[in-house]
Amino acid sequence: MDAPPAAAGSPGPAGAAPPPPRADAPPVAAAGPAPSPLPRRVHAGYALGSLATGAFGTVPGLLLLPYLTDTLGVAAGVAALLVLLPKAWDVLVNPVAGRISDRTRSRWGPRRPWLLGAGLALAVLFAAIFAAPFGSGPAAGAYVALAFLATATAFAFFQVPYVAMPAELTGDRAERTRMMSWRIAVLALAILVSGAVAPMVVTAGGDGVAGHRWMGIFVAALIALGALGAFLGTRSASAGVVTETEPSLRAQLAVAGRHRPFRALLLCFVIQSAGVATILAGVSYFADQILRDPANGPTLLFACFVGPALLVMPLWTRIGARLGKRTALVAASVLLAVGAAVLVAAPVLPAAAVYAVVALLGVGYAGQQVFALALLPDCVADETARTGRRQAGVFTGLWTAGETFGLALGPGIYGLVLALTGYVSSDTGTAAAQSDTARLGVLLGFSVLPATLVGGAVLLLRGWTLHPDPEDAS
Repeated sequence: MDAPPAAAGSPGPAGAAPPPPRADAPPVAAAGPAPSPLPRRVHAGYALGSLATGAFGTVPGLLLLPYLTDTLGVAAGVAALLVLLPKAWDVLVNPVAGRISDRTRSRWGPRRPWLLGAGLALAVLFAAIFAAPFGSGPAAGAYVALAFLATATAFAFFQVPYVAMPAELTGDRAERTRMMSWRIAVLALAILVSGAVAPMVVTAGGDGVAGHRWMGIFVAALIALGALGAFLGTRSASAGVVTETEPSLRAQLAVAGRHRPFRALLLCFVIQSAGVATILAGVSYFADQILRDPANGPTLLFACFVGPALLVMPLWTRIGARLGKRTALVAASVLLAVGAAVLVAAPVLPAAAVYAVVALLGVGYAGQQVFALALLPDCVADETARTGRRQAGVFTGLWTAGETFGLALGPGIYGLVLALTGYVSSDTGTAAAQSDTARLGVLLGFSVLPATLVGGAVLLLRGWTLHPDPEDAS
């Protein structure tokens, strides 16, 4: 936990206050002993939690919308609402989960009990989403919505404490960036495994309802592994000092709302999450309607999107150290947006060129994720240092609420685009024949729409700055 700054910004010998350092500049060495680095086992253990967050963040966005439209026969517009509304519920639940975890007292610390309990509940409820006890039709759609609502609630109580932990495990900004690099590498692996393998499990299980049931069990096992790994892997780390909090949730939300850098970063990330989620939601449709490869296309697209992230993470870490986190975030976002925009030409490009462009998106996505998540604990530490009060739970509660809403908004918007362009649903387990207009909707939702959202959001970061952390003061 960061201590309040003692002398940062105090007048120098000549009586003039020194100019503050750039907010996104590499940290300046602090006077006195440097913070002890965290053991690698803690880095690795914490990162394993991204198996759970990555699987839940990926598979519903990838498969739930086509599951509703092409297996349960739910109309595209209705399916969009069924995907959006349960996750939008997290906008209300996540800040509450943050406040509860802030006030949790246990021998395991304030966060780890939630990693275990909520993580295992999340696994069980995820499998229930695809259990399909009512077959197809309206009753089946209603069941999916209720099961998804319960799963999203469990996810809130897992993800909020999980995201809050880095600001409490170390007060070193560089160390937090290294933690995020580990986490994003595992997140990329989780997205690759869950996103690429889940469609294969559906196919191996016989497609339709039966195949989706097997897929639900597979992803549930992945979530349980991540939750247990994070709980056990962080057992040797400091649990974080429980400091004074604001007296009410409203007061904590007001503090977060007054923190301008956090507001700008949060809004940027929410919009960009919606853009990334439209890409995820469109993978199956794009592979089927544009690439004409429903069997192998989704797996290849995911391999190209996520595979580069596993390779370029050390490069992004060096770029962030050289340019600063905010500048690197902008650069990665622009790369992601440009790559998405180029995909509008996919109908006239060779398949190999399309997959190469998707790999370019993956490089930008890796940087966009790591630097946004690395700047979040900097905001938490900044507010804690200035006020002396514990705000990690509420800040991360708002963050995860926004991220979850963005990830739900993407499929919702994509489903609306499909509805407006006349996409025809099916209850056979395979997509129906579509008109040229519907195919155009599939293409624009996968290319122009995410490019606009991701690229436009970086304008919110103009003039972004933080007070220096105590370790940044010389």
